[in-house]
Amino acid sequence: MLVLTLNDAPPPRLDKALAQVVPEGVTLSRSMLTKLIEGGSVSRVGGAPVTKLKTKGIAGEAWQVILPKPVTLDAEPEDIPIEVVYEDDDLILVNKASGMVVHPAPGSETGTLVNALLHHCGDSLSGVGGMKRPGIVHRIDKDTSGLLIVAKSDAAHQGLAAQFAAHTIERRYIAFTNGAPNRSDPRIAGLNGVAFEEGGVIRVATNIARHKTDRKRMAVVTDAGRHAITRMALTASYGPVARPYAGKIECWLETGRTHQIRVHAGHIGHGLIGDPIYGRRKTLPMNTFSDEDCSFLESFKRQALHAATLGFIHPISKKLLRFTTELPTDLRRLELILSA
Repeated sequence: MLVLTLNDAPPPRLDKALAQVVPEGVTLSRSMLTKLIEGGSVSRVGGAPVTKLKTKGIAGEAWQVILPKPVTLDAEPEDIPIEVVYEDDDLILVNKASGMVVHPAPGSETGTLVNALLHHCGDSLSGVGGMKRPGIVHRIDKDTSGLLIVAKSDAAHQGLAAQFAAHTIERRYIAFTNGAPNRSDPRIAGLNGVAFEEGGVIRVATNIARHKTDRKRMAVVTDAGRHAITRMALTASYGPVARPYAGKIECWLETGRTHQIRVHAGHIGHGLIGDPIYGRRKTLPMNTFSDEDCSFLESFKRQALHAATLGFIHPISKKLLRFTTELPTDLRRLELILSA
């Protein structure tokens, strides 16, 4: 059973209101919530089941959701090389390579991080044989590289999930954008959900939901979805001062929604270089680069995004841990080309 507390301004439909407050680490879409409500699996805490989607929730009200039984994991251990940054009896921190899927799914049943971890950790991962994502408390996209933490014990799993739900885990990303986002840009200043903070920080706070017509795409919405907050700061720009053709930004997350940084970068008009979904606007002046560099840029087909820093309280020892990784080879070369 899952208990969800509605936010300060819940939407009028119950499925939308509950979808906004589903914690990270819990796979529960709005469509699934709709089915659970209509099936009598949702109620106010201490109350009778509610089956009408138009039921209006009250700010701060607690609702309980009876979740369906978890699906047994059907994944085999595979001897796949992984870069382990830190490991103890309760957790493992991995520097995931771009191109690796985190969890088995239709079309990616093998070769995933879970397959690699089942081989590396044996049967010590929490929840093996029942949990849908054994030990996985957060994910990064297939083509995003960088740090990802996995629980090896049930206690660590619960402790890390609680930190993600409370938004207390530090997550910082490095990204390269088409054009350079600048807080002095009046177009950005007028966008929904955009605010400026000290130190040149751009804060983007919107709701994000699945695109209405393209199910592989997420979108900024106003009356549905889940609240998402991204902060970003420009650390370098490339090209003419007046109109740079690319930028390097540091992003840190208050929430962790699907494609969040990619969606928010696209929302302010500076999608990530190489992003096939949200970064289609190309501003790189290819005629200024060498043939070799042009060949690399034209073949660069993944979003230029790296999960560089992860900081958290160890769920068992209670010590503060913080890890940082360097950019992978392809992003280092991209940065070198842009800087030339």
